[in-house]
Amino acid sequence: MRNTIVCIVLGVLVSGCASQPDTSRYCGTVSGYLDPNPAQDLYRAVVTHLNGKPVISKPNYQLSPGIYEFTLAELISAPELKVKLAARTPKVLSVTVDTNQRYHLAAKFNTDKIYRGNNTDFWMPVIWQQEAHDCELPELK
Repeated sequence: MRNTIVCIVLGVLVSGCASQPDTSRYCGTVSGYLDPNPAQDLYRAVVTHLNGKPVISKPNYQLSPGIYEFTLAELISAPELKVKLAARTPKVLSVTVDTNQRYHLAAKFNTDKIYRGNNTDFWMPVIWQQEAHDCELPELK
């Protein structure tokens, strides 16, 4: 009986020491490299800021799970777009990043009416596609 109790206690101690997965390396990816379908009024967008800080736009952002603010500039090349250059201002998109997910950014051209002059409502930043994608942050050394 005493040996059984010792074995149970040792078993509990050993299982308590078993390594847990390293969740600090879990991540999701936000991407802007795919060309969305202009037939769906979707166009490329480039990242100018991440959480309010200027960045050099890149194809992928691997990020720990959480909420991030992406500032995007649209690259809409539709001939029916009649706004002034001054109206083509960046906009912010909040993205909730989950583990092992990829989110594709785009500019949605609002075609519900004709936008002219300084009207900035002609577009909005969107996630146009989400998919499963393995992601692991590099080990810090």
